[in-house]
Amino acid sequence: MAIATSLLCAAPDRAGSAGRDAVRLITLDPGHFHAALFQKEMRPEISRRVHVYAPCGPDLLAHLNRVAAFNARTENPTTWELEVHASPDFLPRLLAERPGNVVVVSGANRDKIKRLEAIIAADLHTLADKPWIIEPGELPALERTLRLARRNRVAAYDAMTQRYEITCQLQKELVNDPAVFGSLVNGTAAQPAVYMESVHFLKKEVAGAPLLRPAWFFDAREQGEPLADVGTHLVDLVQWMLSPEKSVDYRRDIALLRGSREMLHLTREQFRSVTGLADFPASLAHSVRDGRLEYVAENRVNYTLCSTHVKLDVRWEFEPPPGGKDTELAVFRGSRSRVEVRQGREQNFVPEVYVVANRSAERAAIAAALRQRLQRLATAPGEFGLRESGDEFHVVIPPRQRVSHEAHFALLVGQFLTYQQQPDTLPSWETDFMLAKYFVTTEGVRLGRLPPAGQRAAMAK
Repeated sequence: MAIATSLLCAAPDRAGSAGRDAVRLITLDPGHFHAALFQKEMRPEISRRVHVYAPCGPDLLAHLNRVAAFNARTENPTTWELEVHASPDFLPRLLAERPGNVVVVSGANRDKIKRLEAIIAADLHTLADKPWIIEPGELPALERTLRLARRNRVAAYDAMTQRYEITCQLQKELVNDPAVFGSLVNGTAAQPAVYMESVHFLKKEVAGAPLLRPAWFFDAREQGEPLADVGTHLVDLVQWMLSPEKSVDYRRDIALLRGSREMLHLTREQFRSVTGLADFPASLAHSVRDGRLEYVAENRVNYTLCSTHVKLDVRWEFEPPPGGKDTELAVFRGSRSRVEVRQGREQNFVPEVYVVANRSAERAAIAAALRQRLQRLATAPGEFGLRESGDEFHVVIPPRQRVSHEAHFALLVGQFLTYQQQPDTLPSWETDFMLAKYFVTTEGVRLGRLPPAGQRAAMAK
């Protein structure tokens, strides 16, 4: 049964009409809250009427409620009008009707690249949440889709929000400052030059309420394994920091060395607490063993980027310890110092930047270089502070530089809209980065599925 309706969420006189070059949004099958973040704030170049194409179900209803909440808030309410097209054939209908020029995609990841290829082939600009692909066999389709976007002058952009986090930006600046960092060491598989760890929890609260996850989130065929999903941010940051605005050829510059995976076994009670469902659905029957759900909860991968050894560890745990939250660690090793971002209990689960001198004899010189770099980066005198403890320096970031994940998304949207207006300004290295990133994530997952002997054979090919 097809449903087409208009949901008018605000009075039409509360925002001006968009101009003739307006961005007219289409939201495709919103299964993740990122789909709504495009609409958290009104922008003058975006038409207030947004078309939503999706199957009728809980994901669609959750999306409509999020946008309605933006319209209903007391502080700076939005005035979106949503025209909903709910039917099983939502993608063919979108392509036939084409009521807009920018498509936002954020939801289940299985066959996402097929949808993206069809959308881009229709000359529609696309901002798609990660991951674009979750299996190694999809890499050729990704490469074909990105070539098509270039040829058709269509902006096709990957939502890498971590680039807008102040601690990531500071780490990038310091890693590329020879006076602070020295030169990047090559490292080894046992002691890599770059180590990044990301720990998330299945059971958590968002805005004071329990976060309920859809059942498909627990199906690796739909969501992807951790490295293929949230791990895309880590791989992107490695490239973005070590090869800023320089092309990376995944065929020549990257070598996968080792991968592994670990399972989490969820009871029915645990599954119920994070989904609200009474039992494991039939769609997950293939992963149920002895009354528990086998969930791929951790991926580790070792690889080299231009001879630099990198190790990533991406994992999900069921719930945090009392008072705990998601944690991250990013360590870059240079000839003069290590530059680290730590986000753990000691940091009150807020990311912080540290520089650790390799040799005490160079401590004073590194401190002076660090102060000079921070002074150049500051937008106001003394904006960044420095706390010293032995050979370690903690960069003190002012509160006004701390912005939320949702604010990161708003900054990303602004960058995307610049590319949408002028597609030729989208740098070619961004395309190379995407191919390299998804080569690492999908090949890392593939290696993790093989026994050690199988990995050795795969590397020998």
